[in-house]
Amino acid sequence: MHLRQFTATTHRILRQLLGDHRTVAMILVVPCILMVLLYFMFDDSPGRIPGTSRFDEIGIIMLGILPFVLMFITTSIAMVRERTSGTLERLLTTPLGKLDLLAGYGAAFSIAAAAQATLASAVAFWILDLDIAGAAIWVVVIAVLVAILGVALGLFFSAFARTEFQAVQFIPVVVIPQLLLCGLFVPRDQMADWLDWISGILPVTYAVDALQQVAVHANPTGQMWRDLGVVVAFSVVALCLGAATLRRTTP
Repeated sequence: MHLRQFTATTHRILRQLLGDHRTVAMILVVPCILMVLLYFMFDDSPGRIPGTSRFDEIGIIMLGILPFVLMFITTSIAMVRERTSGTLERLLTTPLGKLDLLAGYGAAFSIAAAAQATLASAVAFWILDLDIAGAAIWVVVIAVLVAILGVALGLFFSAFARTEFQAVQFIPVVVIPQLLLCGLFVPRDQMADWLDWISGILPVTYAVDALQQVAVHANPTGQMWRDLGVVVAFSVVALCLGAATLRRTTP
């Protein structure tokens, strides 16, 4: 990697993001609105732990899932647009390397993800009174790491899409199975053995487990650190695979 090219790419993507008001609204505003909807749906329902509500159980998980989903969609579509418009081909004729490009994308969208996670968490904890045992800062950290995972996977899978519509079609393949098997709807210990095995190789499962650790423990646990290590490892591998499979143009 080259610091100058990486920095220039990060600045360019950030300028593009700030100039696209609809994308900014989707990244920053939509998660907050969805958290408010969840509050009114589940706040009156008692949780499995006495003294908690269903919103406390579901809300903290959604603080990690929403950044993952939105950043995967945004990043994959943005990269396909770069390729189909010819921008990517022009960029790669310069000294800019593939890893410089993807790292710049990852850094720019990670900054957006940090803003998203911070704002959504602020709404959840200080306005909607989300109640957990651990510190809210750990929820923000986990949400940012999961968003970065969404960015990395979006960059990787964009290589297999020829159009923006095809990029969106990866949502049922990549995103929805992880949402179904991460433990949000059914605890993993209540799943069939083969479903639990599949769940164990999906990165969002570990992000959800880390958030649940924060929800029930006042201090970080060893299991939480293990989960975060798995999420970071998946992100690094996805970014490297994205650089290896990046194509200049759409066939």
